[in-house]
Amino acid sequence: MSTKRYVLIVSHTRREDAQNAALQVTEQLQLAGIVPVFPQQELSELQAAELEAGVAGSALETASVLGTDCQIEDLELVIVLGGDGTILKAAEIVRATATPLLGINLGHVGFLAESERDGLDDAVKRVVAKDYLIKERLTLDVGVYVEGKEVFRTWALNEATIEKSSTEKMLEVVVEIDRKPLTSFGCDGIILGTPTGSTAYAFSAGGPVIWPSVEAITVVPLSAHALFARPLVVSPRATIAVEVLHRSNGSGVLWADGRRTWHLPPGARVEAKRSALPVRLARFRQGPFNDRLVKKFSLPVDGWRGPAEGN
Repeated sequence: MSTKRYVLIVSHTRREDAQNAALQVTEQLQLAGIVPVFPQQELSELQAAELEAGVAGSALETASVLGTDCQIEDLELVIVLGGDGTILKAAEIVRATATPLLGINLGHVGFLAESERDGLDDAVKRVVAKDYLIKERLTLDVGVYVEGKEVFRTWALNEATIEKSSTEKMLEVVVEIDRKPLTSFGCDGIILGTPTGSTAYAFSAGGPVIWPSVEAITVVPLSAHALFARPLVVSPRATIAVEVLHRSNGSGVLWADGRRTWHLPPGARVEAKRSALPVRLARFRQGPFNDRLVKKFSLPVDGWRGPAEGN
């Protein structure tokens, strides 16, 4: 049995700061005796960027390629260099094995990331020492049915969104919870989200922020024309279905995390429920979610004095 340690690096290869961060992580891992691994396309793009910049003989030249030098099953961890979109891409790559993801934020908000760019050196040291915790995040299993037959299956960490495919037309849908119809309305779309996704698209659509420790699924209508079209929070054991009604003025489209998509003709049915396979995030500390909200959204807390000493 091999004693080698393999760490996958996934980065936003078209950004110079991500290219520099990838090289820094590669060098640190190699010095610690850990094998840095890249998806083939990303490694080629990083090497091409170095060639264009006139860099030669860097640590990237001896990095390993995922699927050739190392299999997904051999990975210990994924270090993700970028924003939440890059983390979603990495989660897709290792979906089958649920390999833990450690995000280093090089984007804007970076809600899923554990560290910022200026903490990269320390983050890699903690990876080398295996000094981190693993937190599981609920994901959705999503199926599309047309005339009773499954035509597409996917998953989502943030959300599965049913949207109208034409900007000038409205989508008519009916919502079902646990095999019972709830309500129908015309709308721009509807978001089926997770607690992780509650600070993403669902948040911008007026949905509630759900603490990661709360297991639930959210249903957030988008510009719905109905009296009863408020965001809902349902049991994680529920099966939620959205049907595109035949009276719709057009067809719809399903997006899973903004990355995987499927056309929804009138009559199509989308079912979502909790997946048996979570996404696993590496964390350095067990701080309260409040702190993350305050930091990422720059929330004002001036004037807070806290509980009296001894309470």
